[in-house]
Amino acid sequence: MKQNVGMIDRAFRTVVGIALIAWAVFGASEFAWVGWFGVVPLLTAIAGWCPPYSLLGISTCSTRNAVK
Repeated sequence: MKQNVGMIDRAFRTVVGIALIAWAVFGASEFAWVGWFGVVPLLTAIAGWCPPYSLLGISTCSTRNAVK
């Protein structure tokens, strides 16, 4: 897999993923279960690869940091 998620994108995905998971764990709302979808951006941040980006030919990763 070629990396297609850059560092700024990864940082944003990490923050969003952690925030959503925290909402799922600590939220008192009846919709707090939606927060478990935060696992997806967290995993894509960790892997550095996003399947929809691959399908659409998008890359936020700089060429010098891309793993081939």
